[in-house]
Amino acid sequence: MMDRLLVLFAAVCFGTTGTAQALGPRVSPLAVGAARIAIGDGLLVLVAGLARRRAPARSTLTWPRAEVAAAAVLVAVFQLAFFAAIRQTGVAIGTVVAIGSGPCVAGGLGALFAGDRLTARWAASTAVAVAGIVLLALAGGGAHVEAGGVALALVAGAGYGGYTVAAKRLLLLGHAPWDVMARVFGLAGLLLLPMLALTSSAPLASASGICLALYLGAIPTCLAYLCFARGLQTLGAGDTARLVLAEPLTATVLGAVVLAENLGVQAIAGVVLIILGLLVPTLPAAHEGPVPFIRAGADAVAPLGAQQRAAT
Repeated sequence: MMDRLLVLFAAVCFGTTGTAQALGPRVSPLAVGAARIAIGDGLLVLVAGLARRRAPARSTLTWPRAEVAAAAVLVAVFQLAFFAAIRQTGVAIGTVVAIGSGPCVAGGLGALFAGDRLTARWAASTAVAVAGIVLLALAGGGAHVEAGGVALALVAGAGYGGYTVAAKRLLLLGHAPWDVMARVFGLAGLLLLPMLALTSSAPLASASGICLALYLGAIPTCLAYLCFARGLQTLGAGDTARLVLAEPLTATVLGAVVLAENLGVQAIAGVVLIILGLLVPTLPAAHEGPVPFIRAGADAVAPLGAQQRAAT
């Protein structure tokens, strides 16, 4: 139960990003994203260093370069594609496509590469939560759909889902959550650093800009991803990504309470569906098998997952 609460807390932190940007100075989303990752990684490295002093890392563990590089690239891809998608097709549609497609990608890749088993209940609850996000997007009004923006949002969703699976594989090898996050975000920060030079980042130098960057680096990045990784240690990639669907729910509630945005009947219905999608898997139920179309892939990789868990 605690692992799910940690992921939900991470999702709530993620959901504060939009409101924080709305209250801060007007600055390029790409510059904000790059600064967020850079500051967040600095804090993650600090946390990892302090944690190693208390509990030295196992010297026998190796870091597979392919997984680390893949996770870092996918983090960078998500950041760039997500902000670009929002710019082209609007916040509502960009968010619903990117965040809504993430669990599907993570679930499928997790079944194929991390030994996860996806149940019919997971599929149903994910569908209900995604339907709620769709209602929230449609309730926003004024949204316009562009093929290019939707394609970028799908790329962002694939990056988010793929990163979740890559991080899961590193955790299965026995690496500590803080070490995984520090390495992955450190490399991702280097990849995104040129964005600060290519975009107008002058507003970030103001007092409000510095506060915004520090908040985004400390809370929705460092703290949130530490909680995210800790929950991912014991949860499947698909289940973890489904819980992160609480992010748009948080953003909607904060928009209504903090930014005085009006919530209509359609938006309220969307909120209810998201809550149901998040709560259904926590209810007691009889034994259920894996999702039929995932069964073969899960069975094929289950031995790998079992061996990795034994190694931890």
